[in-house]
Amino acid sequence: MEFNDVIHGHTSIREYEDREVSQEMLDQILEAGIRASSSGNMQSYSIIVTRDKELKKKLYTPHMEQSMVVDAPVLLTFCADFNRMRKWLELNDAPVHFDNFMSFMIGAIDATLAAQNVALAAENAGLGICYMGSTLANCDQIGERLNLPPNVVPVVGYSLGYPAEAPALRDRLPMSGLVHYEQYQDYSEEDIQAIYKERNEKGWQRYMSVPRLKEMIEELGLKNLAQVYTIAKYTKESHLEFSQTVLNYLEKQNFMKNDADSN
Repeated sequence: MEFNDVIHGHTSIREYEDREVSQEMLDQILEAGIRASSSGNMQSYSIIVTRDKELKKKLYTPHMEQSMVVDAPVLLTFCADFNRMRKWLELNDAPVHFDNFMSFMIGAIDATLAAQNVALAAENAGLGICYMGSTLANCDQIGERLNLPPNVVPVVGYSLGYPAEAPALRDRLPMSGLVHYEQYQDYSEEDIQAIYKERNEKGWQRYMSVPRLKEMIEELGLKNLAQVYTIAKYTKESHLEFSQTVLNYLEKQNFMKNDADSN
């Protein structure tokens, strides 16, 4: 495929053919991930490949019971990982730190860059993926099931396989609403109305075209897409709960040291 076709043709695939992804294919796309940019070339991430059906069943609940978790032939979980780096430092008589929030952020960015490289390589090879925000939201449960040691936290994950559906392209906000030149230019009310005009219309139509979603919207008395996002999909309460989950897990996984003698 042409690179621009891969970029502009992306859709989230939730239904997959009953067909395995060969190890050769998997190695090829994972190698693309390893070539991603990395802070200091530390490659402070690990990639966990899950094929085992029983393990995928155990991941089904923490991944919020999304069907592709068990239906896709492969799950990929990209983790911020300073466990490996810290062991290397210790073996070489170097200070052993990287156990703070900044270190987690470096690992999380590295993991995300690798994840997107793998996703592009996979789509270029005719595979489909669907990112799952549940990877970070329920990082503690997923980390437990994946047997993650200290200084390793799941950040990004997605299903992977051969598509059994061809969903329509989803709209994106216009470039004029996302790109700022030289400095950030804050938005007027008129700017916001223009930027979200198409999203308001197409997003609302999409939700109302699905019977179960339409029923939910009507039961909640929602009047627009903004209300759908904040009252039905991403509530303040759920985000506060997930935030605390992540912070607690970062503490447990040794990423929240702030003293001078951390080790």
